[in-house]
Amino acid sequence: MIKDFKPRLYQETVLATCVEKNTLVVLPTGMGKTAVALLLSVQRLNNYPRSKILFLAPTKPLVEQHMQYFKKHLEIEDDKFALFTGNVKPEERQKLWNNMQLIFSTPQGMENDIISSRIKLEDVSLVIFDEAHRATGDYAYNFIAKQYDKLAKYPKILALTASPGSELEKINEVINNLFIEEVEVRTDEDPDVKPYIQEVKTDWVEVELPPEFIEIKKFLEDCFKTKINELKNFDVGLRNANYYSKRDLLGLQGQLHGQIATGDKNFEVLKSISLLAEAMKVQHALELIETQGITPLMNYLEKLQMQAVTTKVKAVQNLIRDLNFRSAFIKTKTLAEKNVDHPKMSKLKEFVEDIVNKEEGAKIIVFNQYRDNAVKVVEELNKIDTIVAKIFVGQVKKGTTGLSQKKQIELLKQFREGVFNVLVSTSVGEEGLDIPKVDMVIFYEPIPSAIRHIQRRGRTGRLEEGKVVILMTKNTRDEAYRWSAFHKEKRMYKTLSDLKKNLVIKPQRKDKPLDQFINQEKIKIFVDHREKGSSVVKELLEKNVDLKLEKIESGDFILSNRVAVEYKNKFDFVDSIIDGRLLQQLKMLKRSYERPIVIVEGIEDIYSLRKVHPNAIQGMLATIAISYGIPIMFTKNFRESSNIMAIIAKREQEESGKDFTPHSEKRVSSLKEQQEYLVSALPGIGITLAKPLLEKFKTIKKLINASVDSLKKVDLIGEKKAKAIKDVVEKNYKGE
Repeated sequence: MIKDFKPRLYQETVLATCVEKNTLVVLPTGMGKTAVALLLSVQRLNNYPRSKILFLAPTKPLVEQHMQYFKKHLEIEDDKFALFTGNVKPEERQKLWNNMQLIFSTPQGMENDIISSRIKLEDVSLVIFDEAHRATGDYAYNFIAKQYDKLAKYPKILALTASPGSELEKINEVINNLFIEEVEVRTDEDPDVKPYIQEVKTDWVEVELPPEFIEIKKFLEDCFKTKINELKNFDVGLRNANYYSKRDLLGLQGQLHGQIATGDKNFEVLKSISLLAEAMKVQHALELIETQGITPLMNYLEKLQMQAVTTKVKAVQNLIRDLNFRSAFIKTKTLAEKNVDHPKMSKLKEFVEDIVNKEEGAKIIVFNQYRDNAVKVVEELNKIDTIVAKIFVGQVKKGTTGLSQKKQIELLKQFREGVFNVLVSTSVGEEGLDIPKVDMVIFYEPIPSAIRHIQRRGRTGRLEEGKVVILMTKNTRDEAYRWSAFHKEKRMYKTLSDLKKNLVIKPQRKDKPLDQFINQEKIKIFVDHREKGSSVVKELLEKNVDLKLEKIESGDFILSNRVAVEYKNKFDFVDSIIDGRLLQQLKMLKRSYERPIVIVEGIEDIYSLRKVHPNAIQGMLATIAISYGIPIMFTKNFRESSNIMAIIAKREQEESGKDFTPHSEKRVSSLKEQQEYLVSALPGIGITLAKPLLEKFKTIKKLINASVDSLKKVDLIGEKKAKAIKDVVEKNYKGE
């Protein structure tokens, strides 16, 4: 089944563990983690020939790269492989899933498909999680792993990473979230790996900040100090220190927002939050002048100037009035007009030009933290005759340079083929991308993350000796970041070593009995498609609810033919009172369902979330309960919300059955209401478009007999909706 591939000894050793247990594999970049996945896939398919393999990776370029690798080394027909990304329509993914054996997917799309019940995990014999260090917090990997472990007949999980992080707590979180039973760690120094490691020489190149940069830096530092000194006047928990990191400021900001959430909205707290916002903006400006250059700093300062004109945010308005800040802005503008560069830029150009001139066909990757400066780097490098540089960034964000995932894949292909010789990349190029011969990797700045440092460095030294150059500005945060990454990396390998020795082995998991997979009757809940990512939806799936994602005209969850739920957190509830949405939503809900419910979730004090008089909120609560007769249920969290919905749905469906649709079924009395109700059931119409259709055609008979062109004359009825209506009324019914 395998072709053109011979496994290395350490890959076979690691595989032996993966065959027995769910395994986290930590291998240096370029040492063939994907090869381990390939070998395990073959083993699982041999054991379970009718099963499927699911390979997950964070980005489309990575997903496609892994699929091409499998196609190259597996003797399996191409029509058994499927690529699942956001570009493939959900209905098409469902068809592909049923017919394919090896599926390569991004996690967000797969999460949506599981929630929508478009795919079934029962017959998947192996799930591979690439860049497994992402499996923390609320990342999609965690939900997929949980569903897979619960549903699969013969589950097996393989998690791959070059760098799981330095914090034991985070590594344990990854292990728990992905149901890991064993950890296989190899470093450059391990005897079975060492023969395959190419030497990577790392040079730290120091530069000095020019006097004019130091002057700008001094103005910004003085500005920062004034904000911190003001904060110290308030008793808000700011520790006494000579240096305050971004992490310190974010931690304090979180504490203060927590106080506001409990109703503590005194002047000191509100003023402190505003000062913190100013301080963090100044910190960002300091990072740009120290580590990046004049162009990105100028772009940032101008953006703040523009925001001050249009925003009501006090932090921005106060900052641009600050004398030190204004002085820094004027000095920066002067240097920008003179096209002054950071001293790193000349060093960068020197290194790139030297290696391109010395080595024919040389390839270089330059990593830069910020898009603005990455654009500047490309412009400067392309001024050199022997250099063709292109930028590699993520997808377009508001007001920034960006590349679609299709363009990213095309650009990487051109780089591999030597169409251009310098790839200037932001963080999007750090993870896993396989570019065989990269002669040099240049960091425009050190980064404090051990994971990202390892990933950047791992882009070179794959097939032959590689070189890494890291540019560092003396006496700035660059130096702190250098040592931070160094110590974190050392701590990571020690932690992993200790973890492997002390890991408590879970009982061997066995293939699950087939009677577990016999269809059992479930309660059914229709969910508006906009709620698909919510924690409530995931919790309902955990309760084995049959969820149906639909476009729902009124309400967020439909629990029976007469009960629908308008679901809001407390922030959205108060916002919807202010902007008038709530009353409109309640009118629709009351008109459409016999037993509508409002669920409001959260632990916050509802009266302290926005500048709304308590009487307004109390008046709305009275209106909902008395004028509309709609009960309001308050819950603390998504678990309580999902519990209540599941209980109501179960009771309702025991009485009235599960044969209901997302279309509202409230009894209608007048002829007008009956006509609107009937037309609103047509595809894509709903109650909003039913009225103009009836006003145009007068009778339902004329509407049904109308041509596509006639239907399109009604506002908001396009070709697609018109054809869908004609299909419903003209095509033959096909029963079970």
